[in-house]
Amino acid sequence: MTTLLITGATSGIGKALAEHAAQKGYDVIACGRNEEALNELARHENITSCQFDVSSLDDTKNALKDIQFDIAVLNAGTCEYVDIDQFESDMFRRVFEPNFFGVVNCVDAFIHNLKAGKTLVIVDSMARLLPFTRSQAYGASKAALHYFTKSLEVDLHDRGVKVQAVSPGFVETPLTEKNDFDMPMKITAQEAAESMLKGIESDKRTIFFPKMFGYILRFMNVLPSGLQKRLSLSMRNDK
Repeated sequence: MTTLLITGATSGIGKALAEHAAQKGYDVIACGRNEEALNELARHENITSCQFDVSSLDDTKNALKDIQFDIAVLNAGTCEYVDIDQFESDMFRRVFEPNFFGVVNCVDAFIHNLKAGKTLVIVDSMARLLPFTRSQAYGASKAALHYFTKSLEVDLHDRGVKVQAVSPGFVETPLTEKNDFDMPMKITAQEAAESMLKGIESDKRTIFFPKMFGYILRFMNVLPSGLQKRLSLSMRNDK
């Protein structure tokens, strides 16, 4: 049976993926900070829990040093939006710690055990494709993460380790519930989990969902920068 490790498994896409994968017969290791949510997940058949904070390198290394898996989905993250009139550099650090360095910490913890046949799946965001308003911290963390993923894919090639990127659009999660703007083509966490697992099983190098939103943003991403700016300005709700 294939073992699937998931960080950020206590809510949102991570939780939906853990439950969906378990139903499909995977052995799931659900990782997160929330003990109560982990205990609830562990009641499901095929799911075991592992509690740690990806933002702490020591905590992450201690938790993952002896864990065996076939596929690791590094999904933990957070989101905060920038108020340009009350700019706060500490907020960037709060966002980058789980979103970027949390993934780096996980890779540091198990990179020496990544051998041929293993799969590493790293979740970024379509926010990396366009300069969205107020998204300087979140978008930058996800853009950095995507570059990290693609560079890692190159350097793990000779080991026979598969590296996949996941770029979700808008998904109904506790994080997006806080958004105060329109979220076009938003899908449920269950739909996102199904799309992600299908993409992992299909060996896609980069997985986009919802599919149409992915096509639209990738098209916008290749437009001239001036046109991208005009599109982003049109999306602001402060006019």
